[in-house]
Amino acid sequence: MNRALQLGIVFWLCLLNSAGADEPVSTRVVRDIEYARVGDLVLKLDLHLPTRATQPALIVWIHGGAWRSGSKESMPLGKLVEAGYPVASVDYRLSTQARFPAQAHDLKAAIRFLRGHGTNWQLPTQKVVIAGDSAGGHLAALVGVSNGNAELEGEIGSDRNQSSSVQAILSFYGGSDLTTILQQSTPKGLSVRVPALDLLLGGQPDVVPVLARLASPVFHVDPTAPPLLLLHGDQDPQMPINQAHELVGAYRKLNLPVQLEVIYGAGHGGSAFYDPERIELVKAFLKKHLSY
Repeated sequence: MNRALQLGIVFWLCLLNSAGADEPVSTRVVRDIEYARVGDLVLKLDLHLPTRATQPALIVWIHGGAWRSGSKESMPLGKLVEAGYPVASVDYRLSTQARFPAQAHDLKAAIRFLRGHGTNWQLPTQKVVIAGDSAGGHLAALVGVSNGNAELEGEIGSDRNQSSSVQAILSFYGGSDLTTILQQSTPKGLSVRVPALDLLLGGQPDVVPVLARLASPVFHVDPTAPPLLLLHGDQDPQMPINQAHELVGAYRKLNLPVQLEVIYGAGHGGSAFYDPERIELVKAFLKKHLSY
């Protein structure tokens, strides 16, 4: 075989391999895995697993629902699972079941559980990405920037020797400052957030200011905060876009890696946040900041 033909074959094999690497892989879901108990309440998560895990990071997904509703069944990152990322979708105590900081305690317990038992499913738990939408985006940011905070760590679960730290944060139209959110809100936003905050905090932020600050990611940002990607609609009537700007400002003040994707014309959620363009944006962000 002559040299030119050999080089041609190598070239086409490389093209084929490259194309195959980007093709979606099949997935499966392992449901209702117990990660902790609180009294008689069993806390569970679902694992969305690619048949071929090609990415060296585990994504932990936190659902929204104004902190008082929703479940792990709502997990919109299927395209990332198809791209090779395992995703753990986590249930946590809702505000109708327990006040803050119970939600943070549960989510940190879930991360510790995944690190302690991840080898059972071959999970890449050295690099954990925490992500969520709406109230889940708020909780994702809070858990992400509060690594090592004793008040938010809690004592839930049996894997307390494991770390609950995360290496990146994805906040889809989430909140960041519960001390300012009501002043920034539209009348429609107030109709949602006022009763939601009563349930979450046991009172309005000005009545329980210490607890409101503890629940606000902007007050926890320090030089160790992990890279952060925020996606927010400029017409969001429920989580004002100023919430995203506040968190971006806290990051930039410390010269930390942060990226804000404003989706013009978008409101609170919707398919635009998970379309191919934004999924590619998320993948590029993770590849850049998790160094692979």
